[in-house]
Amino acid sequence: MVAAEALSLEACIRLALSKSYAISIESVTPQIARADLLTAWGRFDPKLELSYTYAEDGNPQPSDPFSGARPPSSLIEVESYDAAVTGLSPWGLGYRLGASTQNRRGTFNAFADQFYSFAGLSLRQPILRNFGLGAQLTQVRLARVDRARSDWDYREAAIATITAVIFRYNDLHFARKTLETAQRSRSLALGLVAENERRFKVGSMSDYDVTAARARVARREEAVLAAERTLKDTENLFKQLISDDRTPLLLTTGIAIEPPAPAPTVDVDPARDFPTALEHRPDYRRAVLLAERAELNRTYQRNQRLPQLDAVASLGYNGLDNAFRDSRRQVTERENRSYSAGVIVEIPLTFAQERGRYRAAQLTLRQAELQRAALEQTIVVDVGNAAGQIETTQKRIETARVARELAQLTLDAEVKKLRAGTSSTFVVLELQESLAEIETREFRAHSDARKAIAEYDRQLGTTLKTHHVVLE
Repeated sequence: MVAAEALSLEACIRLALSKSYAISIESVTPQIARADLLTAWGRFDPKLELSYTYAEDGNPQPSDPFSGARPPSSLIEVESYDAAVTGLSPWGLGYRLGASTQNRRGTFNAFADQFYSFAGLSLRQPILRNFGLGAQLTQVRLARVDRARSDWDYREAAIATITAVIFRYNDLHFARKTLETAQRSRSLALGLVAENERRFKVGSMSDYDVTAARARVARREEAVLAAERTLKDTENLFKQLISDDRTPLLLTTGIAIEPPAPAPTVDVDPARDFPTALEHRPDYRRAVLLAERAELNRTYQRNQRLPQLDAVASLGYNGLDNAFRDSRRQVTERENRSYSAGVIVEIPLTFAQERGRYRAAQLTLRQAELQRAALEQTIVVDVGNAAGQIETTQKRIETARVARELAQLTLDAEVKKLRAGTSSTFVVLELQESLAEIETREFRAHSDARKAIAEYDRQLGTTLKTHHVVLE
């Protein structure tokens, strides 16, 4: 990626959200969760069942006890056709509406066709275990919770990416300012070398002062090289965030960014902002959903402790004839009714599995509630610490500014003294390096202040709102 012009912070955020592999990977998770929810609802879709079978059953006959002769084996041929619509309702009612025909022939009727037909409806309704919407929709509700969790996962990935962009953006700007400071410090040392050499030629300065100045130039050259390396590494890390380039070209292309805006003075109040964090932080919303999921499972397992008591019923009509048409006609004209009704009971003798699962579900819910409470405490500390960082960095900016102005005044005064012959090259060199260090600390204070604000937004979960990002 080659930047034709300097990129703003917001432009870099948009690039990261569209090109970052971390975001691309996480964006698939909500889609998977939606597919899982569709799967959970799919268990209630009706199904069409069609079948055809053909079977032969040969049975040998016993020998005649008087003659010892064995009569020919009997043979039965059966062709079966079946079509039905089956399904399960959200309150647990299982149903089967279908029709079937069986053609049974063999040696017993000289292989004459004999069609037995049936059409009807059969039902099975749980009365205790698995009864009602609560039990039957558990998987759907769990899938909904998982979908909501995946949305918060995606949101957290976006927040983390935006925060990382802000941090890297400021790191890149700081690295460039550090390089500029190192280069300026080197230039001051080179200027001092040139001035000392001129004064040495006229005999107003010793050879030691020239040598000392040259030695400091070498040291500052090393600082410039280190700053250049840091800048390149920081630039590569930043490009990795905002680019999807997978070739070595990523390392060779340049990037330009606009200077970040000064850190605004913000009013932070951890006590006031704590409810905002509970509402918007992805990790806390996931903890709430985890507790909700545990409660759904506990409710389901409580239902599973009940005995299995199902009411069953069927109603249909039969037909029997040597002709298929006549056999089906008897069914459609409802000549031979067939019905049944009853109950099926299944009672475990110990309920050990059911009691164990319910107990585990209760403990899981308790664990989820404790995890949520622990996270609330963590959020209190995180928000408080982030607010403290903002206050500290804002104070550091003012302190560093005053220190830089005083260091500049001190250096200017010392240079005048050196030219007047009342100071030494060593003192001026020390003050130059001190000024460079103080300038770097000021740049760092500004960078840290902007990063502290971004971190505070992350702790509150409001990063997307702050940067007007709407996730699709």
